[in-house]
This record gives sequence, C-alpha cells and structure tokens, in this order.
Amino acid sequence: MPRVLRIINRLNLGGPTYNAAYLSKYLSPEFETMLVAGIKEDDEASSEFIVEEMGLRPVFIPEMRREINISNDRNAYSKIKDIIKEFKPDIVHTHAAKAGTLGRLAAHQMKVPVILHTFHGHVFHSYFNPLKTFLFKNIERYLSNRSTRIIAISDLQKHELCDVYKVSPPGKTVVIPLGFDLSRFWTNQDELRDGFRKKYGIADNTLIVSIVGRIVPVKNHDFFIRAFAAAKQKSNGKVVAFIIGDGDDRTLMETLAKSLRLTVSTPELPQPGADVVFTSWIQQVEQPLAGSDIIAMTSLNEGTPVSLIEAQAAGKPIISTEVGGIRNVVIPGESALLSPSADQDTFVANLVKLLNEKQVRERMSGTGRPFVSAHFHFERLVDDTRKLYRELLSQQGA
Repeated sequence: MPRVLRIINRLNLGGPTYNAAYLSKYLSPEFETMLVAGIKEDDEASSEFIVEEMGLRPVFIPEMRREINISNDRNAYSKIKDIIKEFKPDIVHTHAAKAGTLGRLAAHQMKVPVILHTFHGHVFHSYFNPLKTFLFKNIERYLSNRSTRIIAISDLQKHELCDVYKVSPPGKTVVIPLGFDLSRFWTNQDELRDGFRKKYGIADNTLIVSIVGRIVPVKNHDFFIRAFAAAKQKSNGKVVAFIIGDGDDRTLMETLAKSLRLTVSTPELPQPGADVVFTSWIQQVEQPLAGSDIIAMTSLNEGTPVSLIEAQAAGKPIISTEVGGIRNVVIPGESALLSPSADQDTFVANLVKLLNEKQVRERMSGTGRPFVSAHFHFERLVDDTRKLYRELLSQQGA
C-alpha cells in the first residue's frame, strides 16, 4: 500500500483543513496517510473538530507556525525529516505556504519519490511589501523545481502561478478544485435560520448581510463597512451587517463603524438592534449562512473562497469583489454580483439592488446550489487526487 505524508500549515478554519481531511480519510484504503499539522495562531479559530469528527489523528509539530522564525522553522524542518525517515512515504503532499516550504525541502533532501504541493491561495500581491513579495516568489520558484507537480485549485490560479508570477511551469501544474460535503447547507435550513435570528434578536423582516472570514487587511473589511454604511442609507427596509470571524483588525473595524455613525454589537458588549454585529468565530457556519439573506466578500486577494461555495450551497445570493479565483467558484451575474476591488460605487449599487429587489435575491438564490454541488463535492476532489497519485507513482515505477 503506497504511503502519503500529508502536511498542512495549521488546523484553522478554512478550505485547506477540509481539503487535507477529506483526502486523508477517503483515499484510504488504497493509500495509507499520515496527517501532520502545525499550530494555529491565537487569533484564529481551531478546525481540529473537523479532523476529529472524521476519526483522524494528526501529528502536531508545535514549531510549525504561521510567522517566520528561524529557530522554530529549523526545528520543524528537522522533525519533518525524522517523520519521513520513520514513515517512509511514497508521496509527500503539502498544503499552503509554510508546510509547502518546510515539507518540500525535507522531502527533497530525503529523496521522496513524489513531492506535491497545493496552493490554497498565494501571497504574491496585497499581503507584503514589494521586497518581501519578490523574495517569496523566488522561494516558490526554487521549491517548484524540487516538486513533482504543483496543484492549483482553479484555472485562474494556474494562470497566475504559471503566466503572471511565473513560479511554476505550465507542464508541471495541474488543476484540482477543492471539494466539500455540502449537504449540511441544505438541511434544516428553516430551523437554523430561526435559531440564529432568535439568538441575535433579528426580526424576520430584517435583511442580514454577512461577511465571513478573518478580520485582517487582505480581507478588506474597511471596504465592506463603508459600503454597508452607504447602502444602508438607500435601503427600503431594515438591514443589519454581520461580521463573522475575528482577527487583529477587529478593534479598528469597530472604531470605523462607529465613526460612520453605525451602532455596534460585540460578544463582549452586546447591543440589541445594532447596525453592525461582530460575532467572532462560529464553528458551525451553516447557522449564520442560514440566518443571512446576502453573503458579501470584499477581499483584495483570494484563492478559492470557501465561504462563497458554502453560501451558494445554502442558497444565498452573493456580492463580491472580483479578485483571484472568485470568478471560478460563482456564476457571475447569476449567483453573484461582482465588481472590481477598488470600485466601491459599483459594489454599493450591487448591494442596494439586492437589498431592494426581492425577486433578484430569490432568482439568484436558486442558481448557485446545483452549480457548487456539481463542481465542489469532496468525492470529485478525492477521485481527481487518486488519479494523479496513481499516474505519478506509475511514472516513478512505484
């Protein structure tokens, strides 16, 4: 039985955890998998419950963290080499940047036959200053030369990796979209909606616009709050914004909302009837999605945004900036209204349209679910990956 060592940055809420967990569980029994993970940061929500519910027992490397730290990174690299020496994998498959760097270097040093890396996003714009970005691009080019294949999660991401940023040759790069168990987003929806709204005291005739994700600069919550404030003035009815998630910029965003004369509710200081509700992290995201009427995204950079896939599975219309792989996970103009990331006027106009035209919301709500069910189910993800593993092992004579 071929052995796979799967290495992920950390178990924080998001697409990479689901991807690694589904592949670790459902490629069995054909492939024996060991899942290795780093440690999440304090401002991130844990996704350990996802792997635990699937009966997986990851091996944790405490030194593998998000931030660059020479001592920690050296120790993590050494531990990965020790794991490779003991486990003797035929394939090392890494997920996201830190795991991709340390894992691929260790796998190459230990002469693992097949080395794969999945880009769940990239940091080649909107994250760092030009010098740091230049450095990371060159590191990825170096690592690509030591990889058997690079996996992009969308056609657009492959174009960026190969043609725009030139970190991976087209012939070495394959596209395998993410996959999820989406059934939880279309079961018990009425019950979940009523429970969520009751918890936060939201009347059924009030429209909820929600944004889901870390509150960090690249997610551009500043843009969302300003757009919501403008759209609220043009709404024909009562509307409230929910910011689901947490992060370093939460206090700044609370201050911004108040400066725009929006009332704010937080977990620490609940405010009934507030214009903007900060919920912090909610593990069972199907609850806020069921309770919401519109899902927003305002990111400056995205790979394959899981929240938009889940929103469509829950039957919610989307309003979003058009960046990264977003166009690949929605049906533009049908399940989502898109606008350039710097064009707040168009974003506001799209939001006002959804707020004031019920028939548009209802039409868009019925479009996304069959689309994501066909393209983003975990069984397709597992099958695509299995075929790639078989092909590459055959080429290596394994």
